[in-house]
Amino acid sequence: MEGKIRIHLADDHHVLIDGMKTLLNTISNFEVVGLSLDGNILFEEVTKNNTQVLILDISMPTKDGLEVLKEFNKKGFPCKVIILSSYDDLKIIKEVMRLGASGYLTKQCAGENIVEAIQSVFNGEEYFCKVVREKIFHTATQNIPKLVKSKSPVNSLLTEREIEIIILIALEYSGKEISEQLYISTNTVETHRKNIIKKLKAKNTISIVKFAIKNNLIKA
Repeated sequence: MEGKIRIHLADDHHVLIDGMKTLLNTISNFEVVGLSLDGNILFEEVTKNNTQVLILDISMPTKDGLEVLKEFNKKGFPCKVIILSSYDDLKIIKEVMRLGASGYLTKQCAGENIVEAIQSVFNGEEYFCKVVREKIFHTATQNIPKLVKSKSPVNSLLTEREIEIIILIALEYSGKEISEQLYISTNTVETHRKNIIKKLKAKNTISIVKFAIKNNLIKA
C-alpha cells in the first residue's frame, strides 16, 4: 500500500459513499482507508488512519461539513479536504474555502471529477469542478465594465475580453474551455493570451494568475 494516496470518505448517504469507495479503489495509487456517516469524531478518525485527502459532505447529521472545517481550523488540519455538496451557492463556496478546504465538488459532477480533484489537492493545488468555476467566473465578471471605466491600473492595459480571459486562466480553464465559455475560437484565445502576456510583461501563466489576484479579479 506504500505510495498510495490515503482517502477518507465522509457522507451520510450509504449508496453514494459505497459508489465512491468502489470507484476510488479501482485507481492504482488510491486507497480508501476510512468511511464516516457523520462528522462527530471525524478529526480523530482521519488523524488515526493518517488520511491524506478527506472527501467531506457539507450536509451531515451531528456535525456538518462547516463545523468539521471549523474544528480542523482550531486543532490544525490533519489532511487536505475536498467539499462535496448538492449546492453551488457562491456564499457556501467562499465560506468553505475561507475555512481551509482545498477543493469543492457538486454531487452532480463528482463522478467525473473526483479522481482529478483528489490528485490535484494532494499535489498542493486547489480544485473546483466546472460548475463551480463557471459560478465564480460569472460573479467575477459582473463588475468588469465598471473596472474598465475606472481609474484602476487595469483600465489602461486591458480590454473587457482580455480581463475575462485572465480570470478564466486564473481559474485554470484550458484554451479549449475558454473558447467554449466565451464562444470564440481557440486561435482567438491564443491571440488574446499572447497580447495579455505582452501587455503584462508576464513570463508565464503564474504571472497572469498573480496579476489577477493582485488586482482583485479573483480572490486568492
